[in-house]
Amino acid sequence: MYDQILDLVKNQLGSNPQVAGAIPPAKQQAVHEEVANQLAQGLASQAGQQGGIGGLLSMLQGGLTSGSPVTSALEGSVVSSLGSKFGLSPAVTGAIAAALPALLQKFAHKANDPNDHSITIDSITKSLSGLTGGGGGLSGLGGLFGGKG
Repeated sequence: MYDQILDLVKNQLGSNPQVAGAIPPAKQQAVHEEVANQLAQGLASQAGQQGGIGGLLSMLQGGLTSGSPVTSALEGSVVSSLGSKFGLSPAVTGAIAAALPALLQKFAHKANDPNDHSITIDSITKSLSGLTGGGGGLSGLGGLFGGKG
């Protein structure tokens, strides 16, 4: 699952010239991995506040904008982490944060698309059950994506 999230991050950030050109080539992989890790952790936290995975995916697919509670929480963690770990300027971290709503919508679309089996609600739910001993808790979602953070 982590690889699919990482691919989404790479595609979204790589197709944004303002972001792609601002990240030093030697740091690109590490930055992409950190964004993916922060998203995994943030999604775990937000799922609990949005009524579970289904509620979160519904909100994501319904259209997020910069400034929504979900997006703001994720943007804040991404910007803070990238600034402190990689010394990226506010202009670069801001451009990355601005790309997050579209990335999150793509994640939700993939999870809800019956023809795309790379990320599914069932696989997310099943992984959560396995990680939390069947309790259905969401604390293990970050591990679901194989995060290295």
